[in-house]
Amino acid sequence: MNVFDRRLVRLHRDRAAPRLDRHDFLFREVAERLADRLDDVTRKFPMALDLGCHGGEVAAALGRRGGVEWLVQADLSPAMARRAAGGGPVVAADEECLPFAAQSFDLVISNLSLHWVNDLPGTLLQIRQCLKPDGLFLAAMLGGETLAELREVLLEAELATTGGASPHVSPFADLRDAGSLLQRAGFALPVVDGDRLTVAYGDIIRLMHDLRGMGEANAAHSRGRRFARRATIARAAEIYAERYADPDGRLRASFQIVYLTAWAPHGSQQQALRPGSAKERLAAALGTTEMPAGDKARPR
Repeated sequence: MNVFDRRLVRLHRDRAAPRLDRHDFLFREVAERLADRLDDVTRKFPMALDLGCHGGEVAAALGRRGGVEWLVQADLSPAMARRAAGGGPVVAADEECLPFAAQSFDLVISNLSLHWVNDLPGTLLQIRQCLKPDGLFLAAMLGGETLAELREVLLEAELATTGGASPHVSPFADLRDAGSLLQRAGFALPVVDGDRLTVAYGDIIRLMHDLRGMGEANAAHSRGRRFARRATIARAAEIYAERYADPDGRLRASFQIVYLTAWAPHGSQQQALRPGSAKERLAAALGTTEMPAGDKARPR
């Protein structure tokens, strides 16, 4: 599948890099949440990769947490990589074609970047390959419910003002599919969960300005090639205010964050038991009566 124009994704980030500090609140917030999750792991990860580093928000949140001694920062955008440059090496690298040798890192962490990847299964496979055995993969990406309000009002407004519609918000990954993608890539012990961040804006223009300022503007191949009409934006603003305004008149914008946690396989990890090898029955542990499959339960 070739959903996104990767050249345009890079261009959006290049343009956003000089003034990213005015719009990086989401990257900073999620970087802190990723670092907090790393605090829950007792292992140490001396060699780490920040894949899709943007302006270096993960580096700022991590510090020495997780026992990280050496952090390589990589981004699709050379301008973003230069902006992130700090205490360690930076690389301009495409997530779909990683330039790192096998088993190079103890930890790969990615903050709100992988939702722009076309070949996500292939990227996850490459990430697993560049991890050392028992290395940790920890990532956050935007989920399918992100900007549902903006998606809805732009679609309805364009239908009303032009009689047709094209996507104005990029498609994002589905939370339900992420776990199976990790397993397909050969990861062990995958865990996927979600979170929702709601941001309040004074108007729809400010929201769209922030998205461009983060380098998160629509880069789908199916996007319309023309700027939205003023009448379309005006109607979208009206619908947004009618449906999604708080009592103080500020507009709600939702960001669904999907967290991925998984490990490169290693012999010391817990393994699932062979089917049929259990010594106790589940029914006995639950204090209930075991019934053959297909029999109807009898209400008490």
